[in-house]
Amino acid sequence: MSRAIIALMKPKVYLDTCSLQRPLDSKTHIRVALEADAILGILNLIESGRIELVSSEVLLFEIGRNPNSIRQEYALEVMSKAETYVAIHSGIEKRAKEFVLSGISPLDALHLASAEDAPADYLCTCDDTFLKKAKAVSGLKMKIVSPLELVEEIEK
Repeated sequence: MSRAIIALMKPKVYLDTCSLQRPLDSKTHIRVALEADAILGILNLIESGRIELVSSEVLLFEIGRNPNSIRQEYALEVMSKAETYVAIHSGIEKRAKEFVLSGISPLDALHLASAEDAPADYLCTCDDTFLKKAKAVSGLKMKIVSPLELVEEIEK
């Protein structure tokens, strides 16, 4: 198979802020440690060109609100590797409002609408509430996954 075809098959991944920050969280719980390792593996796949990272205006907004400068710098460094950037526009705002009606928080709804607009193949989150509610949304053309689920999907 030619490199051009392989490049076209590269999955696009949107890491929301909590998944992006997972490697910096305390590893006192097994789940957090496993998810942190999964995200580090995903970041290695991004750096090796096997996965395309998606960034967005809403991600940069949320990163900028973090008072911890180390976490902010780390997240911005990861986002600098993104090949796709999604700016908020009226279509994203309208779609996010639909997601809010499904019980998804406004900021998470903007993440979901931005990922959909990219279009991403996967939106990855560590937020159990967001994960459950987003998985229940019908008609999405991407998969909503935890870091561990994303690794399983990518490794298929």
